[in-house]
Amino acid sequence: MAPTQTREPKLKITRSPGRNPCFDEMLGEGLTLRMMQILGGSFMMGSPEDELDNYDDEQPQHEISVATCFMGKYPVTQAQWRFVAALEPVEQELEADPSHFKGDNRPVEQVNWHEAVEFCQRLSRHSQKQYQLPTEAQWEYACRAGTTTPFHFGETITTDLANYQGTDNKESDWSGSYGNGPKGVYREETTAVDYFDIANAFGLCDMHGNVWEWCADHWHENYEGAPTNESAWLTEDENANRVIRGGSWVDSPRNCRSATRLLNRPVDRGGNIGFRVCCAAPRTLQPPAS
Repeated sequence: MAPTQTREPKLKITRSPGRNPCFDEMLGEGLTLRMMQILGGSFMMGSPEDELDNYDDEQPQHEISVATCFMGKYPVTQAQWRFVAALEPVEQELEADPSHFKGDNRPVEQVNWHEAVEFCQRLSRHSQKQYQLPTEAQWEYACRAGTTTPFHFGETITTDLANYQGTDNKESDWSGSYGNGPKGVYREETTAVDYFDIANAFGLCDMHGNVWEWCADHWHENYEGAPTNESAWLTEDENANRVIRGGSWVDSPRNCRSATRLLNRPVDRGGNIGFRVCCAAPRTLQPPAS
């Protein structure tokens, strides 16, 4: 996964109001899970060879067709997790309060892949909709939201836009800045999912940084032989490593790029790993979210 240092990104950042059709999944009293419409289309998945600090496992770039779906506006929060964890189990028990960094509106973390899947199964039964972890292709398509730059903001990123390690790390030999972007702060913890109040063109927030997000796919070393649609890329090994996406509060800015992918064992937990959910289209929608 050696990075390639080539094209130097310019300091230009685009902010999107993120107005898009959505629906609110009702959980408890006063508690909802907002799901944003992700209109289907096609895109080039992976990073171009000249993208600064890209990795070999992000190649070759390949065209993917993605069907319309809905995806959580934010990573699943601790309040949402607690509600679902109190529902009747499907395959396993869930701890009500697993997170290291406490806060109702912070992302749930310290949950492994199997527990994230159990959350989706319980939510599906509660809502009578089919919830699941996004596939890797769905996640990147939704994150990019029509962009081709390293971040949906543009060519670079700042800690005013996302939660990552914006200071230099001498031990790991990484910079707190990306390209011509500025250095920033290192918060050393998660932030509330709506902390930055910034969304991409699909209305999704926190796609860069805060917590890594579990995907449905098994890990592959590169995209040779990858599906050409949004299907999960699986193997016959039930214990295979799973893909995580998006970077986290503890990561360098280059690991928060739209194309960055990492792997974890499905039994692993971490204070920097959470997830968001996706589902098929419901019958009715709300007007565009403000």
